[in-house]
Amino acid sequence: MSTEQFACGTCGATHDGPPLSFAAPAPDYWQPSMANREDCLLDADLCVIGGEQFFIRGMIELPVWDTGDVFTYSMWVSLSRANFTRAVDVWEQPGRESEPPYFGWLSNVIAGYEPSTLNLRTNVHTRPVGRLPYIELEPTGHPLAVEQLAGVTRARVAEIASFHLHH
Repeated sequence: MSTEQFACGTCGATHDGPPLSFAAPAPDYWQPSMANREDCLLDADLCVIGGEQFFIRGMIELPVWDTGDVFTYSMWVSLSRANFTRAVDVWEQPGRESEPPYFGWLSNVIAGYEPSTLNLRTNVHTRPVGRLPYIELEPTGHPLAVEQLAGVTRARVAEIASFHLHH
């Protein structure tokens, strides 16, 4: 357990952390009413909507260059049917990290970024069994893509945490 604390820029209170990870429970397209449909699935890492839309959970990693930490967003990316099927086929196979990256679209709005992060272009890189894929954002001028390439400071992590802890 971290003994570090930070002053929250939103509420002014002192919180433990800042946390180095935030996660979306599902793609933004998922609705709770879909849970009982036969053509829909949502588990910890995979999602299917209507038998036609396919999503995989992965990690967007932002290096924290003044501490050596890595801040992560655990988010969802839509994949083509073919790439989703391939990802599922090799999910438990040793050596799956040699798969070529799968093109996809970021399927979550990450609050605090303008313009929206929804539908940013990505490449999903499979990693060894037991590790979530790495989401590489297309290198653009979008603030999240810039942070992924350039890294962030611990002060920026505290700013992100202040925002997410209250939204």
